[in-house]
Amino acid sequence: MEEYANTGTRFSRFRAWIFTIHEKHSYNTQRFPMTNRVLLLLYPIFIVCMAELNQDKYPSKLVLFTAEHPTIMLFNVLIAALIFAGLLLLFRSGWAAVFIQSVIYMALSITELFKYNTNGNHLIMTDMKIARNLKSLTAFAYIKITPRLILYLAICVLYILLVVWFNPKLQLRVKLRKRLAPGLVCLIACVMVVTVPAISKPVYALFQVDTTKADNTFILNEKFENNGFLAFFMQTGSENLSNQLEEPESYEEDGDSTVNSYLATDVEEFSFDSGVMPNVIEITSESYADFRIFSDELEELGYTDLDSYYDGWDEVVSESWSGTMIVPTYASYTVRMEFELLFGLPVKSLNDPNMPQRVLFERNQATIPSYYKSWGYTTAYVHPYLSSFYSRKHIYGQFSFDTMIFEDDFTVPVETYGDYIDDNVVYNQIEALIDSSSEPLYLHATTMQNHQPYSEGDSYDEFVNYLARIDHSTEGLADFLDRLSEIDEPIIVIFVGDHFPSLRGDDGIYSQLNITSENCSVLYEQSYIIWSNYDLDTDSLPEEAVSTFYTPYLIMELIDAPRDSFTQAMMDEMLTEPVYSTNYMPLQEANEILDVLTYDRILGDILSPSALGDLYDTVEDSEGDT
Repeated sequence: MEEYANTGTRFSRFRAWIFTIHEKHSYNTQRFPMTNRVLLLLYPIFIVCMAELNQDKYPSKLVLFTAEHPTIMLFNVLIAALIFAGLLLLFRSGWAAVFIQSVIYMALSITELFKYNTNGNHLIMTDMKIARNLKSLTAFAYIKITPRLILYLAICVLYILLVVWFNPKLQLRVKLRKRLAPGLVCLIACVMVVTVPAISKPVYALFQVDTTKADNTFILNEKFENNGFLAFFMQTGSENLSNQLEEPESYEEDGDSTVNSYLATDVEEFSFDSGVMPNVIEITSESYADFRIFSDELEELGYTDLDSYYDGWDEVVSESWSGTMIVPTYASYTVRMEFELLFGLPVKSLNDPNMPQRVLFERNQATIPSYYKSWGYTTAYVHPYLSSFYSRKHIYGQFSFDTMIFEDDFTVPVETYGDYIDDNVVYNQIEALIDSSSEPLYLHATTMQNHQPYSEGDSYDEFVNYLARIDHSTEGLADFLDRLSEIDEPIIVIFVGDHFPSLRGDDGIYSQLNITSENCSVLYEQSYIIWSNYDLDTDSLPEEAVSTFYTPYLIMELIDAPRDSFTQAMMDEMLTEPVYSTNYMPLQEANEILDVLTYDRILGDILSPSALGDLYDTVEDSEGDT
């Protein structure tokens, strides 16, 4: 009984304390009107400065940016003021509006800070699509809580507490239903600046926001320097929205006729004429890149004996055919590379989305694996990471894979190297799948071992840690190919790095190498090898560089695979335009043949020939965003 009485007493005291605080807040609202006005009027300037200061690190740099770009800072403040006004109208309470906007602005600012420090790429709105994969993002990010960051967050918290204490309120004595419309107008106006080109273009021009088309990461980074964080985030959001793919006019008017006009009329007839149906193993190696193209520059920076890290690779190259592939991405977005390899289509024809798999309709897809499946192959996909990341399990389940293996599905012993599953585990799994398949195997594997962060290792230098992972990976590849050479069935292996690694921002190796938008094209060139354990005539392989999406057709040609008018058209187009890439050639003209055929297979009615007719009775036509 006494315990209940004590609990009741404590509850009464708590209620009394809450009532006292409420009374004090109400008193402060009336007692300090000028202070409250100042707190509300200064807030948009304050939160803009704090969000930008988080990136600039030093107040002097923020002052310098403001002096050089006063119109951009004015733009940021006006947008922040509109958002703040909208929140005030909706909530009427100053502390609620300040708290909500502070959390949003500082969360975005901190995310940008960590993202750039991790991989040298700035935050854009489309990155929000993978925010639900929090486990993956925190694993990738180089998260370092610095005294400076703590200080800036403390300043924001102090401002929020001041607003809570003085309790400024919107003095309009009207009910929510009358405040709702003007509040929403303020917020919608901000949204329209981003989403409506008729508004965004003149607004950006008025405030001198840099709207240079961002054809690659380095142009984006330079745009960030010109615009700062907030204006950059909004303008790139506008750019991405305005970059949505539109249906080609000729396809809309007469799709059948348009597609037919671009298909090959002279199709060579092959049906594995050599009598061999080899296992085809396609390995996309996470972040593999040969930095020896910068040997002289790296030696000046103190990095010597690079060859020792690439002994395994050199051994593999000596036993293989090697060439140069122009990849569609740098530092991140491996799914762009996978898209080109698994569809045999260019991301350039889709206006270069960072995550092309998200534009696909919900239907069986006309993929490269579907061709192999129609030829009697068993098909498999192996990726030693979360099946949910980039929604791979769901989306790739429509690609005609018989088997998909993610990090929890391995049938061989699993070991890690660094933060991720060892590449050797992937190689062992590939051997197990070859051994267990009674039919020839087509397999695509995307490894994970060499993914960022590179802060952990035997060195304080993340570049040295990265090279150590490359050494381990390629030594494992050499051993893997040695084992495959002993298998008594034909095997072809194609191996390529998906992109140069994500290395730190301002103080990273790319900055030390002075890579800019003017000289970054070399970072989209990747060495690749084609290895086989039987005599393979490689005379048909090109000496010049080719885009990634042509690679499946190179393999088809090597093995005398059956062709249709679509695959023949792609092989023919490779001879006339071997490289089709926005990142590598920003000023390259559009290729109507590639653009129309890509649209047809991804967003159109798949009027071009594919393997789907052989595999499925019907192709679902629903157009849901995956």
